[in-house]
Amino acid sequence: MPPPIGSHVPGGGFHTQTFDDGNQQTMTTKVSTKDIAELRARTGAGMMDCKKALEEAGGDMAKAGEILRAKGIAKADKRAGRAAAQGLIAIDASADGSTAAMIELNTETDFVARNDEFKALAARLAAHALNASPVGVTLEAFLAEAIDGVTIEEVVKQASGRTGEAMGLKRVAKFAGTIGEYRHFNGQVGVLVEVDGASGDEAIAMAREVALHVASADPLAVNVGDIPSELLDRERRIAEEQVAAEGKPEAIRGKIIEGKLRKFASERALVEQPFIKDDSKSVGEIVAEVAGARVVRFARFKVGEEA
Repeated sequence: MPPPIGSHVPGGGFHTQTFDDGNQQTMTTKVSTKDIAELRARTGAGMMDCKKALEEAGGDMAKAGEILRAKGIAKADKRAGRAAAQGLIAIDASADGSTAAMIELNTETDFVARNDEFKALAARLAAHALNASPVGVTLEAFLAEAIDGVTIEEVVKQASGRTGEAMGLKRVAKFAGTIGEYRHFNGQVGVLVEVDGASGDEAIAMAREVALHVASADPLAVNVGDIPSELLDRERRIAEEQVAAEGKPEAIRGKIIEGKLRKFASERALVEQPFIKDDSKSVGEIVAEVAGARVVRFARFKVGEEA
């Protein structure tokens, strides 16, 4: 028999074979243990379920996640991406809580990320962002800014050369207004929250409580209307597959699907989420306890997470 002609798919292996008689034979896609572990970390599904989903998806991680969601096996995806690096989140804030800056600095190993020189560099970059960068500075613009006559990009390259490890500045954020900040004790998660309509100690304390909540709950947006349409489209596809698989009557499928979408949106919108310290109240209700206050935006950095 002549050798088969196959179509290669992500993750290794072949998905189909076409023989010279025109017949096709579906073959199982080979998936790595690493990919299975990553999908499990993203979704909370079991190892075998992840393996089967990856095989069915031809090795496509995002598609495999959708397959698990549609089958009701996986938890809601929380934006967690492939862990690309080790590193630190550094935050610097003004004493009056009116301005704060946050950066993510990455390196190859935890050993380097924990050394004093690396920590000092991360702190220096955050301080520069606070004191010299414009509000809303982009990463590209920040890298071009200078410290003692040398661009930040070059400062990071020089540090990389001294350690012998690749380094990179991945993200930067700078907010102004009434700012709450939170940085986890290990430097792996950091959050800035900007509030307007209120100022002073009470407003800053509230903003810091909201920042702590964001670090834990990982919302997608401040309000339901701010959730990206592509994510809602994905959830609609998943809901449609679930409802069809459950054999629900055609007449009520639309209402069920819309209900699932509303539930997803309310669970991932910051102001709709139950407050992490008191789930009898929503975050929106916590914010409203400070007269006139409104959350404008937040930034949440987690080391190794896709930007």
